[in-house]
Amino acid sequence: MAERRAFAQKISRTVAAEVRKQISGQYSGSPQLLKNLNIVGNISHHTTVPLTEAVDPVDLEDYLITHPLAVDSGPLRDLVEFPPDDIEVVYSPRDCRTLVSAVPEESEMDPHVRDCIRSYTEDWAIVIRKYHKLGTGFNPNTLDKQKERQKGLPKQVFESDEAPDGNSYQDEQDDLKRRSMSIDDTPRGSWACSIFDLKNSLPDALLPNLLDRTPNEEIDRQNDDQRKSNRHKELFALHPSPDEEEPIERLSVPDVPKEHFGQRLLVKCLSLKFEIEIEPIFASLALYDVKEKKKISENFYFDLNSEQMKGLLRPHVPPAAITTLARSAIFSITYPSQDVFLVIKLEKVLQQGDIGECAEPYMIFKEADATKNKEKLEKLKSQADQFCQRLGKYRMPFAWTAIHLMNIVSSAGSLERDSTEVEISTGERKGSWSERRNSSIVGRRSLERTTSGDDACNLTSFRPATLTVTNFFKQEGDRLSDEDLYKFLADMRRPSSVLRRLRPITAQLKIDISPAPENPHYCLTPELLQVKLYPDSRVRPTREILEFPARDVYVPNTTYRNLLYIYPQSLNFANRQGSARNITVKVQFMYGEDPSNAMPVS
Repeated sequence: MAERRAFAQKISRTVAAEVRKQISGQYSGSPQLLKNLNIVGNISHHTTVPLTEAVDPVDLEDYLITHPLAVDSGPLRDLVEFPPDDIEVVYSPRDCRTLVSAVPEESEMDPHVRDCIRSYTEDWAIVIRKYHKLGTGFNPNTLDKQKERQKGLPKQVFESDEAPDGNSYQDEQDDLKRRSMSIDDTPRGSWACSIFDLKNSLPDALLPNLLDRTPNEEIDRQNDDQRKSNRHKELFALHPSPDEEEPIERLSVPDVPKEHFGQRLLVKCLSLKFEIEIEPIFASLALYDVKEKKKISENFYFDLNSEQMKGLLRPHVPPAAITTLARSAIFSITYPSQDVFLVIKLEKVLQQGDIGECAEPYMIFKEADATKNKEKLEKLKSQADQFCQRLGKYRMPFAWTAIHLMNIVSSAGSLERDSTEVEISTGERKGSWSERRNSSIVGRRSLERTTSGDDACNLTSFRPATLTVTNFFKQEGDRLSDEDLYKFLADMRRPSSVLRRLRPITAQLKIDISPAPENPHYCLTPELLQVKLYPDSRVRPTREILEFPARDVYVPNTTYRNLLYIYPQSLNFANRQGSARNITVKVQFMYGEDPSNAMPVS
């Protein structure tokens, strides 16, 4: 490689365009540019300009502190200084749904616990910003407002939007051909070509009053009038709303926090009847989501036994409180879907033998054969009485069934009458739902299952329905877990022979399903506190059932809730030697290891 000459080694290799770009960015057209350039001219030509150094952004808060604003009044002072009346703090009293607060007394609390508890009772401090709408973070252009503003606007049609007409397009092509044939021999850019184009061009429209002498004030007034004519009152608001991914923080004004409720469903349990009545039967309701494989509500226990059957448990059961006599419940569903089932489980008093042996009489004896089997029924009643006297405090699983909730809701919502009566037979295969109107119409017509998406799952506008469940499934002793239940529920949605192998128990359960009213009377919270509008404490209440949402709900916790739900799943004694009979599980809160250290938790 040839050596560079001496004069070439002294030449700076910095590109002149980059130098000009950097200098223009530093001075930004300042009047001192010439002075600075003269100074740069005196610098040695060997000095290199750094082009890769990162420039730290200006700390605005620090700059404002170190450079206080001038106090001189001026026309732009209001735009620079922070308005003194922008922020206003208003205290709003916190609303309490219940007659008595759920927050415990503060006298027996630690100081730090007391401070935490006060967050559920103190008034709301609402910060009102008067000039919030003038900031860049406020965006009032919602989709509905945009559509409302665009009503009555003339549609803008441009030449590029218009579809070319076939005839006009052919005329233009012919004209181009004639022109090309006429000027084939004329060189482009010549004087003759320009004359030819000028003769074939169309004249422009004349401008009226172009050469008239008009004062400037009159021209400005005319222009101002033309701009105001047919001008939209919110011109800049017609601009489409920015993309949600735009890196600008949108500060929306939040609502006052309140207790979260999903779509609420009122379920009333009317009656429960079997072919034979020999012992008390206990029932419970709960919601399950098959897709998420989760239980999405707590259990609602209700008692539909007759006074005669309740008398068998009198030695073991204390006098019932009014809060335990509820036969109607309000379920909350935040994420309704086609996979939600209302599961009904039945229990009976614990007795000797397998579950199948205990359920055998309910599958054999019929109500019509009561006279023929009188002696056998009396013997069964005597045995049930003995078990109630000995083991009246203990329960065992008996039977279960499930109701496809969205199928009932969609079926009831599609009917013309104000209420419907639906009979459900779970012993048959899928598609056995049948409907019967409240009028004297005898015929039945099958209801098609709903296969639409989650948008059709609306629990707030369907018509009330009365359901009659005619069959239950006998509980299998080796299939008591929730995983087994999810498999059965999945089979109920599609034709399957799995449910046919389960032995049904004939019974009749009547329940009402309807949208819950906004302010129901005689209602109890999950903490058994009376909700306002509770005129009489002796009336049978309605229970609010706590929801276990299938997915997270991002709302602040504004209600004090001190509840712990414990559901024992299984107890495995497979590795234990010897028999493992009469095993019970007892759950207690203890503050020591001694049995006397059990805490009275209610």
